[in-house]
Amino acid sequence: MTTTELWCDRCGEPATDGAHPGCASARQLEPPRYCHRCRRRMKVQVLPVGWSAVCVEHGEIEG
Repeated sequence: MTTTELWCDRCGEPATDGAHPGCASARQLEPPRYCHRCRRRMKVQVLPVGWSAVCVEHGEIEG
């Protein structure tokens, strides 16, 4: 996680609460579930060619 990430984008817990090794390994296969800036649950759509996640406050992320 980078220093601009306040929250873990998988579990929603504070990013400063350790390395989140389980979350890091799961994120290699899954899209994010929480916005890393505001901790809101995002609307996630998995597509055959990737995924998109939308935070109502911060917009869309694609991967």
